[in-house]
Amino acid sequence: MANNQKYIERAKLALEHLHNCGAVHSATAPVHEVFRGQTVWEGDVEVFDLKGHPKAKLAYAWSHLDGAKDERTRFVAVLEIPPVVSAETAVRAQIVKDTKQARKARGKRA
Repeated sequence: MANNQKYIERAKLALEHLHNCGAVHSATAPVHEVFRGQTVWEGDVEVFDLKGHPKAKLAYAWSHLDGAKDERTRFVAVLEIPPVVSAETAVRAQIVKDTKQARKARGKRA
């Protein structure tokens, strides 16, 4: 599917840019993250083998809508460095990071 290949290429470029290494797509992993009975994230995570990264051999990448009105697409790329050991733990780690950053930003505005 051409659109899927285009998406994977965009995720690959974002990953390579964010982490300054080469990447080769190896798999797509569906993730459904639930917290307190509510879905907090659901989608496909692209798995990449890394080339030239000093600490990680794998990385996970995906995108989601971002901005005050979901007006832009944000690509996320997380390295497989413990505690990140799977697509699921990559999503969890990013949710925690984003939540902390949002709380910090709200604190600065108050």
